[in-house]
Amino acid sequence: MELRVKGQDVAFEPAKLLWLIQRDFLEGKTVKEMVDEALRHVPNTDGDKNIDQVNQIRDSLAVMGDNSTAFSLPQPHLMRTKLCDLKDDELDPMYVKKREELKELVASVIRPKIVQGKPLNGKEFVSFLEKILEALNKGEIPSTGSLVEVFNKGIVERCLKMYGETMGKLRLPMPEQSLQDIHETSREEAMKTFDGLHFGRHHAKRSFEQLDEEIKEVQKNVFMANEYQSSRVCEALYTRCEDNMDQLQVLKLPSMAKFNAGFLQCNQSFERECIGPSKANYEQRMMKMLGKSRSLFIKEYNQRLFNWLVAFSLIMVMAGRFIIKFILVEMAAWILFIFLETYTRIFWSSESLYYNPVWHYIVSTWEAIVYNPILDLDRWAIPIGCMVALSILYWRCYGRRKHKSRWLLPMYNSHKSGPKRPRSD
Repeated sequence: MELRVKGQDVAFEPAKLLWLIQRDFLEGKTVKEMVDEALRHVPNTDGDKNIDQVNQIRDSLAVMGDNSTAFSLPQPHLMRTKLCDLKDDELDPMYVKKREELKELVASVIRPKIVQGKPLNGKEFVSFLEKILEALNKGEIPSTGSLVEVFNKGIVERCLKMYGETMGKLRLPMPEQSLQDIHETSREEAMKTFDGLHFGRHHAKRSFEQLDEEIKEVQKNVFMANEYQSSRVCEALYTRCEDNMDQLQVLKLPSMAKFNAGFLQCNQSFERECIGPSKANYEQRMMKMLGKSRSLFIKEYNQRLFNWLVAFSLIMVMAGRFIIKFILVEMAAWILFIFLETYTRIFWSSESLYYNPVWHYIVSTWEAIVYNPILDLDRWAIPIGCMVALSILYWRCYGRRKHKSRWLLPMYNSHKSGPKRPRSD
């Protein structure tokens, strides 16, 4: 035990334990036999918790009483209510004799008071005793009840540490119900441990309530951390999906299949990785955002595809006439361009065009070419275009000379030089 005196911690070790017993309670036994019997374990075959607690107290006293001494005194007088008024010659001579023996025994077992490794002389001991009395008056020296509280405080800290270590090993975020189940299990184990180790009954109740309050505080912090981590993870997933949807809105080559694949992947990753108390809130925001993105993409998809087909027909007209000089390619491109720009606008409205079986066939063909398990044309359109351009350039510059007429296609003939003029490249 330590006593704080004027800002310093002063070691204060209790003296030897002296058992003083009134002879009336000995019942024919010696004081040593009575002490040993009092400290002896009581069998507890039924597992009674109260008996276990008493046995723990016996063990504690037995440890303190390794160097203890037992002594008995007879009754000083039959008139117990007037003992303070009686003089020594009026007391039982046997009592007076045993009292003197007790004084000699106390004088023989006591040792010089040692504080911080230094023995005290008379004046120093008086000064130390004054400080002790001052500390007693201020309540700084623990009483029996406070000692029990100190003992139980160590158990409370141990149980709280056990609960905190279990909760600290959790990987957050996690589902709220799972976290609640783990909390209840850990709390029950901590309380069970405290129930098996605590000391005293009244003070144990106060320590139990203290442990419960501190566990609730730790639980509150863990649940707040879980909510924060859940919000952070779900917010990151939501932001990533929102960015992906924005990128799918501006595909170079519009593809419903690619949009649906990105949509499904985003939704699945959110459902799998977003967990915890924030999931319900972000799930609603996620569904709302995905719904808007899908509606916007579908609204612009048909028009963008129509524009791409018109541009493609014009590109093929130019390629068929000036690059590959293949009249059939040019004619097919002109037919497609006239159909898209003239026939559809004269005889079909936008709604009837997009719901026409012919348009559905065109859409299916486009989707099969643009996005499939083998090729994502939106990603490889520019590299493939460059390769095709290089191939055409090579063929125009070197292919015809090397392979001569084997690679020649039907070309345009000039009427100015006559029909029999040799074919000119």
